[in-house]
Amino acid sequence: MADLKELYQSADWKKEKHAPVIDISGKPGKDQVVSITVSVGKEIPHPNTTAHHISWIEVYFLPKGEKFPCEIGRFEFASHGASAQGADTSAVYTHPEISLKLKTEKSGTVMASSYCNIHGLWQGSKELA
Repeated sequence: MADLKELYQSADWKKEKHAPVIDISGKPGKDQVVSITVSVGKEIPHPNTTAHHISWIEVYFLPKGEKFPCEIGRFEFASHGASAQGADTSAVYTHPEISLKLKTEKSGTVMASSYCNIHGLWQGSKELA
């Protein structure tokens, strides 16, 4: 039986369209707001069709010195061109990119995972210092 952690893939996002890319603006500190953007397909666009799309992105933060991460959010993308007329006939296609803000006084690691309906689970991380 496969272990879930063995199914997560990672790669250099400049060469792989499935890897989540994390951009951070701001620093941890009292009453400081940190802005985080996570996208899939930043350098090489990921398809967003009924047959091939990113279904969701999850974001976590692991404060330095702590054992478990905090889930910041889960974002689902529901429009991939499908309509009552069939696949790729809708005028609505979601784009796999999310933005969020958080407050923390600790540095740590922001982690993101995403799911491609064809190519599975992907992960990325970036330090927040």
